[in-house]
Amino acid sequence: MSPSSERDPNAASAEAPTCDSPLVDLNGVRQVQPETLSAQRAQQMAEFFRVLADPSRLRLLSALAQRELCVCDLAAIAKMSESAVSHQLRTLRAMRLVNYRRQGRNVYYHLADAHVIELYRTVDEHLDELCP
Repeated sequence: MSPSSERDPNAASAEAPTCDSPLVDLNGVRQVQPETLSAQRAQQMAEFFRVLADPSRLRLLSALAQRELCVCDLAAIAKMSESAVSHQLRTLRAMRLVNYRRQGRNVYYHLADAHVIELYRTVDEHLDELCP
């Protein structure tokens, strides 16, 4: 067997494999098409994932997945200035990923809901499986 035929068929390559025959399965297309994202929904999801694609924001989310924290604590944990943390939190708030509450002179942030925690943990577990 040649080295090229021994390769993992699912391994990444320069080009994605394509069909040898351009025959379209109309029944399959009709079944899947109604459940496929609309262009508008795909754009919304792309924007959501763009916000999550920032390492600083992910570090803040990982801290907030543990517990509610004030801005100064988040700055210390992430080794960022309070101003930089505040800027990132504003972006996360705009996407409704985090909420805050004021207590005296401090502002405490927490993840917005269980969906955000679930999303964070699911991605973290997936990466553990890919890169043990």
